[in-house]
Amino acid sequence: QVQLVESGGGLVQAGGSLKLSCLTSVPTVSPGATAWFRQAPGKEREFVAAMDWSGHNIIYEVSVKDRFTISREGGKSTVYLQMNSLKPEDTAVYYCTRRNVPLPTMAQVAYDYWGQGTQVTVSS
Repeated sequence: QVQLVESGGGLVQAGGSLKLSCLTSVPTVSPGATAWFRQAPGKEREFVAAMDWSGHNIIYEVSVKDRFTISREGGKSTVYLQMNSLKPEDTAVYYCTRRNVPLPTMAQVAYDYWGQGTQVTVSS
């Protein structure tokens, strides 16, 4: 059973930055893909970003592509989501998730393991 623990959420003003961390119980260089999803109040959970174990295959949701960066600490078990130029509409609970297939995808049903989430609140 893979375990994922998110951290780094908090309250930030619009235009600010936050860096989320996802500590996994398996090395990120293990074949697979890791993704971030988010769920805003009253809305369905949506895809944010994903990367494969090599770090070479990365995809983003269109609204965050130029503001967020997903990365991993090489050889270690942590995946990050650097979020810049935050907007109030980025307010959500952010979840880290992983699948054992080394292909990132926007489909949340494809992911096998989920963390508990970390709250990000962006004030206007």
